[in-house]
Amino acid sequence: MTDYSFLEPNTMIRLYAQGAFPMADEDGSIEWYYPEIRTIIPLDNFNYPRSLRKFIEKSDFEFRFDVDPINVIRNCADRENTWISEELIDAYKRLYKLGFLHSVEVYKENELVGGLYGITHRGAFFGESMFSKVSQASKSALVKLIEHLNEKGFVLLDIQFITDHLKMFGAVEIALEEYQKLLILSYTKNVFF
Repeated sequence: MTDYSFLEPNTMIRLYAQGAFPMADEDGSIEWYYPEIRTIIPLDNFNYPRSLRKFIEKSDFEFRFDVDPINVIRNCADRENTWISEELIDAYKRLYKLGFLHSVEVYKENELVGGLYGITHRGAFFGESMFSKVSQASKSALVKLIEHLNEKGFVLLDIQFITDHLKMFGAVEIALEEYQKLLILSYTKNVFF
């Protein structure tokens, strides 16, 4: 039997607070990763693409927070290759009950069409995954997340890996030392999502 004690809420939050994040491998085993190069979206200097701003203003999207995060996670996991195992989903459920897991959900005609989720610890949001069933839904969710984090006084948005999709929002790779400084600053914030 596999030992998943590192998926208990207190252990998970401690590891996230140190900058680590979990991923399940193809064989189902779960590892915690702590890369030397970190990817963030600077909350005080993010890019809001003008075309996306216009799209959101005219769209019929409705945005909700923390209404159905497990459904968001399941949609994120619904792909051919996923790092989100059932054991991780169970662990996320426990974190949600304790107020550490959060989601931004995008609805169209009352149907969930996109969203993202992540873990919070003090002034840090550790983004985990996003999905989109219709054009621009996940990008719109990310804009709403960034706006929300800024309103609440968060200092760190960790997005794990850089992609072209995230570069358009100002995502940058930084050295571990700089990342650790942001983590320490986030500890001084007692903000709530």
